[in-house]
Formats: sequence, C-alpha cells, structure tokens
Amino acid sequence: MTGYPLDWLNEEMAFLAYHFHWDLNQIMRLEHADRRRWVQQISDLNDQVNSLGET
Repeated sequence: MTGYPLDWLNEEMAFLAYHFHWDLNQIMRLEHADRRRWVQQISDLNDQVNSLGET
C-alpha cells in the first residue's frame, strides 16, 4: 500500500493555512477527501476572482 505523497500533503496544508489561517491541528483533523475538497474550492474561487481582473 502506498501513502499519499508527503510533498503533496505539505502543499495542501500550506495552502489551507495560508487562505483560511487554520492551524496545523485543524488541518490535520480533516479527512483526506475533505481536505482535497477545500483545496479545490479555494482554487476555484481564486480562479474566479483572477478572471474578473482580466477584463
């Protein structure tokens, strides 16, 4: 069984900490699927905001 790559996990944790100001314990309590969902939702919001500035 292979685990989730540590560099990806660290990247996701930094992303959530930066955008939501969550501490390590809050992020570590998230299930993998929940963490990935939050990362995707933040990315989608960032894309929307960035596309508004490109008009």
